[in-house]
Amino acid sequence: MKSMLTLALVLLLFSNCKNENTEPAQVDYEQEEVTEDTSKERGKYLVTAMDCNACHTPKMMTDQGPQLDMSRLLSGYPSDRPKATFDGDIVSKGVLFPHPDLTATMGPWGISFAGNLTPDDTGIGLWSLDQFKLAMQKGKYKGLEGSRLLLPPMPWQTYASLNDADIEAIYNYLKSIKPIENIVPSPVKPE
Repeated sequence: MKSMLTLALVLLLFSNCKNENTEPAQVDYEQEEVTEDTSKERGKYLVTAMDCNACHTPKMMTDQGPQLDMSRLLSGYPSDRPKATFDGDIVSKGVLFPHPDLTATMGPWGISFAGNLTPDDTGIGLWSLDQFKLAMQKGKYKGLEGSRLLLPPMPWQTYASLNDADIEAIYNYLKSIKPIENIVPSPVKPE
């Protein structure tokens, strides 16, 4: 029961973490011709609706709770933060976000760090569209066949139902945002 309450509070916390700069433009997606610009706008809409910022954009704590650090939009776990260590006693009580920027998650799988989704080479800058599809539809790390599965809380199983046009739109949008150099640490295995 306590774990469910903790999870509910975390979800409430994320749902209140908004920033005007992440609001998507309203675009008519029923048009016959999809252009590069409308694809990017659709991608921005999907990234916002799917709340990718909740995990992939570092937060700053304020009197009103966490606010998105727009200077690090979708750049993942900040490389200038100390790497969290696994604590099995805490994990036995539920899932935990061990840093106040909410880009790392500790659970029975260990500690996972939100990836850099910007078009920098340390993010998805070198990824092909096919790699991005493989990551989104099959949960493959870095979109590579034979790699490990993406770790929780990444909901790739849900995103697997996205159609190819939506995945391409997300990819196009992410490739258009500001590249941020940020090397995300490798996951920590449970002890």
